[in-house]
Amino acid sequence: MDLTVPRRHGPISIRLVRQRDARPLQDELLGNRSWLRPWEATSPDGPVSFDMKVGIRRLLQQYRDGGGVPLVMEYDGEIAGQLNVWGIARGSLASATIGYWVSERFAGRGITPTAVALATDLCFSELRIHRMEICIRPENQASLRVVEKLGFRYEGLRRRYIHIDGDWRDHYAFALVREEVPEGVLERWVSGRAPIDAAAIPPADRPSAR
Repeated sequence: MDLTVPRRHGPISIRLVRQRDARPLQDELLGNRSWLRPWEATSPDGPVSFDMKVGIRRLLQQYRDGGGVPLVMEYDGEIAGQLNVWGIARGSLASATIGYWVSERFAGRGITPTAVALATDLCFSELRIHRMEICIRPENQASLRVVEKLGFRYEGLRRRYIHIDGDWRDHYAFALVREEVPEGVLERWVSGRAPIDAAAIPPADRPSAR
């Protein structure tokens, strides 16, 4: 399995991050601060240094150790964002979580749902992971549309789950298991067979009810 070879659909592709991606990724992050800050993980212990070269080295070490798969999202060969498969558990759990960000200038081109579908199919078919999860803040409407499009199933509210933008934030949890998508997530979506209400949030879990 060679993850340096892009998995693609049309102009959109994902591949393993490389050290030489540090500069373009850092440029995108710095140029998208106001766009990304509300959704970025932070540390409850205070600010941490921002060094993309060091970050990529750590991500690639996690990849070598089997704990994650750090990917870049590209549009027509240009880096558009990152997608990380993290928290990989093997054995009887065989699960992982997906997180991602995309630059504002690439928004609205279907990059994120396509990349999430490609990554989930990669994990199911090549990494032999059984369950994939995505956790999203209730306020993040763009990400909620991603799981709605792809038919990820709503699993529940996780209160004060991840430290985001300076505080502990509630998240909605969505998941798929391999048996739900024998044809693959991407094929199910592009063929119009993704269930339209799988990601629906019960009224009791919506912010207005809390």
